[in-house]
Amino acid sequence: MDTVVNSKAALKGAEFLVKESVASEVFIPEDFSEEQLMIKEMAEQFVAKEVTPVLERLDKLEEGLMPSLLDKAGEQGLLGAAFPESYGGLGKDFITATLINEALGAGHSFSVAMAAHTGIGSLPILYFGTDAQKNKYIPKLGSGEMKGAYALTEPNSGSDALSAKTTAKLSADGKFYLINGQKCWITNSGFADVFTVFAKIDGDKFTAFIVDKDTPGFTLGAEEHKMGIKGSSTRQIYFQDAQVPVENVLGEIGKGHLIAFNILNIGRLKLCAAALGGAKGSLNITIQYANTREQFKQPIANFGAIKHKLAEAAIRLWVCESALYRTAQLIDQKEQELLAEGKAFNEALLGAAEEYAVECAMLKVNGSEVLDYVVDEGVQVHGGNGFSDEYVISKAYRDSRINRIFEGTNEINRLLTLDMTLKRAMKGKLDLMTPAMNVMKELMSIPDFGNEDEGAFAKEKKIILNMKKAILMAAGGAVQKLMMKIDTEQEILMNIADMAIETFVSESALLRVIKLAALRGEEAVALQIDMVRTYLTDAADRVNKSGKDAINGFAEGDEQRMMLLGLKRFTKTEAFNTKEARRRIAAKLIADNKYSF
Repeated sequence: MDTVVNSKAALKGAEFLVKESVASEVFIPEDFSEEQLMIKEMAEQFVAKEVTPVLERLDKLEEGLMPSLLDKAGEQGLLGAAFPESYGGLGKDFITATLINEALGAGHSFSVAMAAHTGIGSLPILYFGTDAQKNKYIPKLGSGEMKGAYALTEPNSGSDALSAKTTAKLSADGKFYLINGQKCWITNSGFADVFTVFAKIDGDKFTAFIVDKDTPGFTLGAEEHKMGIKGSSTRQIYFQDAQVPVENVLGEIGKGHLIAFNILNIGRLKLCAAALGGAKGSLNITIQYANTREQFKQPIANFGAIKHKLAEAAIRLWVCESALYRTAQLIDQKEQELLAEGKAFNEALLGAAEEYAVECAMLKVNGSEVLDYVVDEGVQVHGGNGFSDEYVISKAYRDSRINRIFEGTNEINRLLTLDMTLKRAMKGKLDLMTPAMNVMKELMSIPDFGNEDEGAFAKEKKIILNMKKAILMAAGGAVQKLMMKIDTEQEILMNIADMAIETFVSESALLRVIKLAALRGEEAVALQIDMVRTYLTDAADRVNKSGKDAINGFAEGDEQRMMLLGLKRFTKTEAFNTKEARRRIAAKLIADNKYSF
């Protein structure tokens, strides 16, 4: 009995849980246009020629070096690629903008400065500014003449952004807001010309302001000494009766949270893209090292333990990439739909990103954790050399760690994944109740072993369908049992979020391979099929573990026994030789001397 219905219409946000996608309609990286691939190559060349040779100098925060690289990126159109042509940008679509972020992701600290400038440093003004504000700042931010930064975090408010203490008070003559307070961990602060700053007017109206660096009463602290991304300028900023003109209020007074949270949706997806680019770069370095490093009179790439690491890194990368571009296209499609309805360009993209906020949160977690896995195993393959500053992999390892904290910690994003999904259901945007009830009925009935679908990839589709049932069962049971207390049970929420993330990325990878097999034939994509089958085998086990932890956290007695039996049924897979599959994948990587998928 299927609880998931097949749909030709584009999935709504979080609807992947209850609807099956049609593979032929899903966007995959193999669908990039020639123009998109040319732009990607241009961005990759930029990193190779301009950034990689100066990484050491960047890490020493050489005066003027990072801004000069941003200027060069501006000259090539990379900064304003996604800005509308009316403001001097290239007006590129969302998928192209995502691709640029991925391509620049291998640029270590540069990619952080770049992402902060083009994302949180510019988008608040582009999407929420008045015409006068946009005309004043956006063309210069797009060209690189001005550099942008974003000031939300404070010493005592990180994840709890709305508890910020920075205040804004109207001056006696009504011409300025006087801002007082401090912000910390502000990327690009050492050289930025314009900051989006959040403060509370009269102590309670959380509001955004555009603050120029030469504003009286605005000062910078010293550069922070960080574990990684050492080349990224990070300072505290201070406001002492800083005089910000009233026309620099950004968006509506008291509605600053809309800016902060909406910009983060896009930022989360872009962080996944940059992490993916960084992971590909690190895996290439690791494969090349494994091919040249000899032990016991042969390259270490010949050893099974090393092959396992290389293949697993490639699998996780490929799966993450599948989910990233599937989501990028959903956002792009929704944006076009909203534009066709007559929405302004800023409302269209923000509305589209908000629609898929759940997917953006999941991608942020997955992308940052895939990168962490790839660099960690990269250091391991390098052995003692991986611990030496002389090898780039040690820098990649240190630089990676911030990504699980940036753009909302991974814990916050896990909690948001379920919280936003349940809110969508409560608002009637997503019917979780009917499929959840169907799963509970199925648990009470005798398993149906007849009429198995024998079509191509039928077994893999069944695994995904069952993983979704496991989520609906665990989430439904938790909501029913815990009711309003569910928010305090963070461990259970995070277990269910992990089940959802595994299922979303697994399904994305399966859809990609089904589409590829239809286009090229199964033989031509045998290694991609190996990747998907290996990932699914392991993902089902991980879903089982997370599900068990969740169920044991809220259920007991007969209910617990029934749900655990159901979970076992829903996460069962047929035996598959993942060792040989990984060896086949590794052989391709080793022969090509790079990540080749």
